[in-house]
Amino acid sequence: MWGNKKPDAPQTGQPDPKNFQTNQPPKNASATWEGTTAMSTDAMRPLGSTADRSTARLGASLHVKGEISGNEDLLIDGSVEGLIQLDERKLTVGATAKVTADIIAREVVVYGSVKGNLRAKDRIEIKKDGSVNGDLTTARIMIEDGAYFKGSIEIDKSAEKESGSNAFARSSSANAGAPATKTI
Repeated sequence: MWGNKKPDAPQTGQPDPKNFQTNQPPKNASATWEGTTAMSTDAMRPLGSTADRSTARLGASLHVKGEISGNEDLLIDGSVEGLIQLDERKLTVGATAKVTADIIAREVVVYGSVKGNLRAKDRIEIKKDGSVNGDLTTARIMIEDGAYFKGSIEIDKSAEKESGSNAFARSSSANAGAPATKTI
């Protein structure tokens, strides 16, 4: 910006009119980098998320066939067929979602329908209107009254050892006030 002087140009007392800086935005401001940085990233961030924990969303009208993998939390309201792999992140299956996939994540919360095996490093929650048909492998499980579940549950003790020996005490006290849940 300040170094736009041409080395060959003779220096005079009058500024060159084409290099004179004004407060007017350039005509192509929408295509410049400056035009895109003027918008705050906070305005684009969904409510309840933080800068290091953004949540991606797959809308209700979207259908994905294949593999989904990534490094951010994901909320699915549409339908997915295939594999979902979010190793250290949270997957939320929304109330309108229909998922036919194997799922690998840190945490899985199911409000909709899932057909496939779920593997969560930390916990799996099946909410009252949720439906899961498949095998579960996790350190902690919560199935609310009214939820549908068909399959087997394997409690993975190795994940519990990594997070500390009192992980069971923390999960028990966190669920003590919720009488409408089954915790295994």
